[in-house]
Parts: sequence; C-alpha cells; structure tokens
Amino acid sequence: MAYKNFILVCGGTACESSHSEEIYRNLIKEAEALGVSRDVQVVKTGCFGFCEKGPIVKVLPSESFYVEVKPEDAHEIIAEQVVKGREVTRLLYRKDKKSDTAKLEDIEFYQKQFRIVLRNCGVINPESIDEYIARDGYKALEKALFEMAPEEIIAEVKASGLRGRGGAGFPTGLKWEAARKSPGDVKYIVCNADEGDPGAYMDRSTIEGDPHSILEAMVIAGRAVGANFGYIYIRAEYPLAIERLKIAIAQAKEYGLLGKDILGSGFDFDIEIRLGAGAFVCGEETALLQSIEGKRGMPRPKPPFPAVKGLWGKPTVINNVETLANIPVVLTRGAQWFAAIGTEKSKGTKVFALTGKINNSGLIEVPMGTTLREIIFDIGGGIKGGRKFKGVQTGGPSGGIIVEKDLDTPISYESLTALGSMMGSGGMIVMSEDDCVVDVSKFYMAFCVDESCGKCAPCRIGTKQMYGLLDKISKGQGEEADLDKLEQIGRAMTKASLCMLGGSAANPTLSTLRHFRAEYLEHIRDKKCRAGKCKDLVVYEIDPAKCIGCGLCARRCPVPCITGEKKKPHVIDGSKCIKCGECYTACKFGAVIKR
Repeated sequence: MAYKNFILVCGGTACESSHSEEIYRNLIKEAEALGVSRDVQVVKTGCFGFCEKGPIVKVLPSESFYVEVKPEDAHEIIAEQVVKGREVTRLLYRKDKKSDTAKLEDIEFYQKQFRIVLRNCGVINPESIDEYIARDGYKALEKALFEMAPEEIIAEVKASGLRGRGGAGFPTGLKWEAARKSPGDVKYIVCNADEGDPGAYMDRSTIEGDPHSILEAMVIAGRAVGANFGYIYIRAEYPLAIERLKIAIAQAKEYGLLGKDILGSGFDFDIEIRLGAGAFVCGEETALLQSIEGKRGMPRPKPPFPAVKGLWGKPTVINNVETLANIPVVLTRGAQWFAAIGTEKSKGTKVFALTGKINNSGLIEVPMGTTLREIIFDIGGGIKGGRKFKGVQTGGPSGGIIVEKDLDTPISYESLTALGSMMGSGGMIVMSEDDCVVDVSKFYMAFCVDESCGKCAPCRIGTKQMYGLLDKISKGQGEEADLDKLEQIGRAMTKASLCMLGGSAANPTLSTLRHFRAEYLEHIRDKKCRAGKCKDLVVYEIDPAKCIGCGLCARRCPVPCITGEKKKPHVIDGSKCIKCGECYTACKFGAVIKR
C-alpha cells in the first residue's frame, strides 16, 4: 500500500509516561473516522532524544516536527495535515515564543549531534524486524557469517578503535581477541544492560528504539570468539525495553537469524534474557556474572578476567548496550570510516543522558572530541532560568564535577579522567548556582552506601564514614579537620576497594573539595549553605516591609510557627520552624526570605 503520509510517534518510556500511547491510538482512530486510514501510516518509534519537548510527533514527507503533543491534538493533526495538507503551526517546534518554527535539522539540539548508536531511534518501529532490515539491519551479520573469518572480524573491530562504552573504555577488539584465544569449547557473550547511574537512560532508550541492533551485534561477537550462547542482563525496572527485546528475539528466530544454523551458515547462536533486581554493583562485570549464575551479586578479584574465566568458569565477553550497538555499523561502514570520527585515542561517538538544570534535557549522541561547552550551551541550550553554571557531573556516582574553566575540554576517556571525573556509561547532570556541592556529594555517597555489596572493608566502611562526615557538615556540625579526613578516606577507598563501586565512590566528594573548598568551609565556619539546600542551615524570615498580612504562609505552615494579625506583618518563630519551606513557596509577594 502506498501511503501519502507517515506519522512517527515517540514510543520511548519518557513520552509514554506523558500519554504518547494514547496519542498513537487517537491518531489511528481519527484517521479511520475521517476516512484517510489508507493514506497515512502511524508508526510508534523509539526515543527522538529531545525529551524536554516530548511527546514528539513527526510527520513525513513534510518533516513537520511537533512537540509537547497531547492526545486531544490527534484530531487536528489528521484533519489538517493529512486531509488538508496544512501543518498545525501551533504544535511545531519553536526555540521560544518569538522564534520561527523549525524542522528537525534546523533545531539547535540536533545540529551538533551525529547518530551511530541511535541511528534507528525515532526512525523505525522497534517492534518490526522488516523496518530494521530495510535500514541495513543484519547486513553486518551476513558479512560476518559469509565473507569474514572470525579473526578478520576481530581485526576489523580492533582497527576501528572502538572502546567499551560502559565506563572503563577497554578496547573492544582486544577483549574479543582474548576470549577467542582462551581455550574451551563453551564460551559466552553477555550484554550488560544493567544501567544504574542516577539520571542515566542511554541503554534503556537504545534497546527500546533499536533492539535488533543488540541481537545482531551479539551474534557477530559469538561468531568472532567462538561462542554459541548469549545473555542479556537487564534490570527488571525496564519493562518496555524487556518487552521489545522479547519481540525482537522471537522475530529473529522466525527469520532464521537466531538459533540453529543461522542463515544456513552452520553457525548456531541463541540468546536468553536475565532480569536483574536493580543492584548497582551488578553493573560491575564479575558481580553481573555472579547474578546470572544465581548467586549474590558481588565482585571477585581480577585477574582472571572474564574473557579468560567468566560465566560458569568459561571464557566470556561482556559488552554494554552502547558498545554492541556500534558493532553492525563498524562492519558495514568499515573500520576506517568509524576510526575517522572522534579523537586520536577515543574513536566514534558517545551517547549521553543530558539532565539537571539544563534547558534542553534529553538523550544525545556526539562525536568524541565535542567540548562540554558545546554540549551544555549549544545542544543543551544553557542553564534553566538564566542561572549561572556551577558544574557538570559526568560518570554518575563514580564521576566528578567539572567546573566552568574546563568547559572547553574535548570529551574523551583521557581528558575526563585528567579532570578528576570519568566518562562512565554516559550520565551527564548539569548543576546551577542553586545547587549545593555538599548536598550533591552527600546524595551520591548515600547512594553508594546503599548500593555497596559489603564484600570489601574499604567500600563497606569507607562509604559509611564519608557519608557520616558529609552529613555532619551539612548540618553545621562539621570541623575543618573533617575535610582532611574526607580526603584521606577517599584516597584509601580509591586504592584498596575490590571493584570500581568503592574505587570511584569518593570521586564526587574529592572533586568538589578540590573546586569548592570554600563552600565546604562556609558550612563549617559560618553555618551557612549559600544554595539553601542543607535544611539545618537554612533560616526563614519574613520581611515586614513586604508582608501584607494575608496569612497564606501561616495557613500552609504544618507546625505552626508563624503568627501575626490579619493585614499586619507576620513573624516566624525560628525555634519551632522545621525548615520545610512551605511558607517560602506559598508567599506570592516575596516577603519570606530564605538565607
């Protein structure tokens, strides 16, 4: 059937939580009601990336890019766009109220991006293997099965310079080569989809939008190293990604792309999904393997590395979702093409979840070597509310805070490590002047305390001790000597912890101490939190010159601690105040002061 229009509806988790599924159903219903169902195909895709403006609907061939769409807008889109051929201008993207409408390619958020991993997200129906094949899907597998020897596949991956996107940045080809050379008739391929960093959703979105790319890459990896079975280890909190993986596996088996004698090549490979219970430590490869085996997820010493002795003691290749999503492109476009992108030591692109105090939050993919300034201010559109930039946290609880003077640093594994942070899996949280570094460090340390498996003393005891010191400081009870203790414990944890959970848990604290020591000292000496985030140090007062005596603050106060006569200035009793901030939020005249 020849359709005149195609309507792509974002079907990622973020947009689905904003009723994109209802939008999708309404568009189909309206097309039928208006008698144009034969003229338009409505397709549910993966994430477009521009999460700040979701739900997103894109209409082809006009390239109309609709943002913040609501279910009730479906009638107008069909009636105007499909029936009458006119765009619904009120839904088209505008940078601001004064700006002209823009097509996707003209939107600043997309202009400096380059999609390899996310190539099919927002483009195809992730539940259709035919649409994946139409965009060169499984072409790389065909090449790997019939045109390349296993050693040639590994040589191509090595030549591409692809490094692991899960955090450590180990060369992918070398890992595959080690597994290939390890003796044994049974070997395994494991996809690490246990994405646990706060604010990170790169792997989830990749699977939701393009699950077949992961399956194809795993079969190629199996062919390269001599493995016939693979596991996808994914956290159970990702129901949509899991469902689409199940659909993709069933389709691949139906098409002879998984299972016995794939495409008549004589090569067998099958894949099973294993659900994780949400333990952050299971992102560490040896803890992940323990979990797959049905044991408690705890890391073990290395060496031996998994490529030599992994799952059930057999050679095992573990790659994360983003790493695997690059593999089909490396084989179809060639190692030289891939290696031409990025920097000398960090090839290709990197996917980031850009969140925090940023105007354009979302999922982005940029060439390695793109600067942090370009990401935050060009792609991200700068800081919300015109606030001043304070720092950007890369690498989640394992990374550090990068400050303004380093914003022109080109992103690479080495450059971020040199700044006291790390690439990590790709979380990037932007902070403004309204954020408190003590509060941020305390949050990440609390996360690490909860997620530590407890196997090694440096992590089990060190994270708890650091959290206790940070908690003291946040309450105005700290001493200057506590800062030296934080640094000493942090350095000890970094050197002595068994895995990188403990080995990197101190990074946020150490980096903020290096860049914002004065702010820590304010908490200790002046009992003051300049950002007003540490509740014990916040004081609420009422400015009598601005207070009109409306009494709204008193009515909202849960204690209550606010008194005053009607139409006369009110007063807050500091001895009773629980620092909840309800009065500050309720006041419409700026009379309540927070300091």
